[in-house]
Amino acid sequence: MNLANMTDYHHFPIYSVMVLFLGAFIIAACGSKPSKDPKNPAGFRAWIALCATALSLFFLGSLVKPVMLEGEIISYWMGSRAIAGGYAIGIAMEVDALSLFFALLIATAVFVSAIYSIRYMVHDECVPQYYVLYCMLAGGVLGLVLSGDIFNMFIMVEILTFAAVALTSFRTKVYGALEAAFKYLVVGCMGSTAILTGVIMLYAQYHTLNLAQLANLIPGTMNNATKLAFAFLYIGFSTKAFIVPFHPLAADAHGAAPASISVLISGVLTKSGIYGIIRLTYFLFQTMNLGSMQFMLVFIGSISMFVCVTMALAQHDFKRLLAYHSISQIGYVLAAVGLSTSLGISAGLYHAMNHTLFKGLLFLAAGAVLHETGTTDLGKLGGLSKKMPHTTVLFLIGAFSISGVPPFNGFASKWMIYQATYQKAVESNNIGFLLVTVIALVTSTLTLASFVKVSQSVFFGQMPKEYENVKEVPFGMRLAMGILACLCIVTGLFPKTVTGVLTEPAARAVANVGEYITAMGFKSNLPAPNVTFAQVGVWEPINWLLILCIALLALTIVAVAGKYDRVSERTEDDTVDTKYQLFYGGEKNVYSQVGGGDLFWGFKHNWRHYFDFMHNLHSGIVNDYALWAVVALALAIVYMMIVL
Repeated sequence: MNLANMTDYHHFPIYSVMVLFLGAFIIAACGSKPSKDPKNPAGFRAWIALCATALSLFFLGSLVKPVMLEGEIISYWMGSRAIAGGYAIGIAMEVDALSLFFALLIATAVFVSAIYSIRYMVHDECVPQYYVLYCMLAGGVLGLVLSGDIFNMFIMVEILTFAAVALTSFRTKVYGALEAAFKYLVVGCMGSTAILTGVIMLYAQYHTLNLAQLANLIPGTMNNATKLAFAFLYIGFSTKAFIVPFHPLAADAHGAAPASISVLISGVLTKSGIYGIIRLTYFLFQTMNLGSMQFMLVFIGSISMFVCVTMALAQHDFKRLLAYHSISQIGYVLAAVGLSTSLGISAGLYHAMNHTLFKGLLFLAAGAVLHETGTTDLGKLGGLSKKMPHTTVLFLIGAFSISGVPPFNGFASKWMIYQATYQKAVESNNIGFLLVTVIALVTSTLTLASFVKVSQSVFFGQMPKEYENVKEVPFGMRLAMGILACLCIVTGLFPKTVTGVLTEPAARAVANVGEYITAMGFKSNLPAPNVTFAQVGVWEPINWLLILCIALLALTIVAVAGKYDRVSERTEDDTVDTKYQLFYGGEKNVYSQVGGGDLFWGFKHNWRHYFDFMHNLHSGIVNDYALWAVVALALAIVYMMIVL
């Protein structure tokens, strides 16, 4: 292979994955002895990981022009390609705008997290092993979204799962780390087994593992075995997305893992699950023309967004709160993608990108707080804005973004989702989709309320005396947070550019299955779809009144649901708690700290029956979560058998 051929961009997809695994190999080959530099115990290994992630991002960024802007689909066969009996034999990568979109999200998050890790991990033991696992995790997720072979997708799922389990338990002295890793291992392996089972069933029927050829063969030949395979694959990828009912795993894993890994679990692993679901429903089985499949994705997405945001309100740990918000935002993505409209797909992908940015920023901010204070307990923190002003500002940018406050990126993507759900309701004459708009607005309102709670508990109010010597985090950690904060602002201010360059090409790729099949060398009879993105701009005021009316309806539902207050339900035997009384002139001037547990006491009291039910449901026992996975699989099988 000459130099000109080696620099051909058609090789860049495999380079982007190989450089990460090569980085892991080199770091492991260097041994496990830590560096003598106390500021960087990993030594040059950290820089190897950083260079590997930077190169991976460079290779993928170089593909934006040919793939995103010019519409090329890159097919790459590793080794020789053989056709036996009309079936493809060989390992293939296929990169269209959809897979490149997710690959760019992954590479960006991995690179920024690597910058953050250099100073964040200085106090940890076994840091060289951390970077080996880090590169393995990054390579596994990236290989999954770039693979053109369903069995190799499973192989990458196995790599990323075990790397994520090991990194979750990396800080073994953290309370609950080993337990969280064990839960993740059990349920994660159940998901991986489900994927493998689905792959085996497809191969037994169609004698190929190539995604494009399977997409050409499966539609029109759906028998019970194929439907069963669909159910197994769907549940398998759902465990990676952590959508309901697999959301407790995310809270445990995020809470125990280092913040730099929480960024990858939230911003990277969840996207691999969403990517798998899109490939299944739109490409392999091509079932999204069915109203029943649209209902399933939209329903699960809506349940995930609402249940997880309410779970976040009840949390007293910074990282666990962010974990539940992460799955709530993934619910937005799944619901939008499930609409099966070009605008819905583009909006869902836009929010997936924004989620990677603002949730990565928030987890890094939580890691900065933990790095300096040693705790993420909201009840023990407060007033850190005086000591950590840069972290505070960066955190607020992330908080405004996830809450959908203009002009940050969360507002732009949520606005598109509101439009997409409303348009779907009008076009289908189905009021149920309008209810999704209401749920999305309620969720956004509760998200904002939750981050008011976090801001008050961590950065404002009175600072405990033990944190008087706290200082701002090192520059490298602030640089990583600053990169994500800038991206949150830029992608919010220029939504047309973002959609035109990234999300609309990816949405077109989702709709154009025939071109995906043809690019791999198979004949497809699917016509090219006419994809349009009719929408009102994000900054057009004409539709703000409509959204305002729906928002008021959403707030009314919340108010009516919690109309019974504590006073109306008090009996004569109740003791009045003076903590919540108001005091007027003449009282002693005593400062009262409003903690995270008190700020929304009234709301949680009015909704106490719901929170009690959710508390009892989330037992924390791994057997129960494994049972949830089995029940979810059984329901998916029954549903697929009925509706497909």
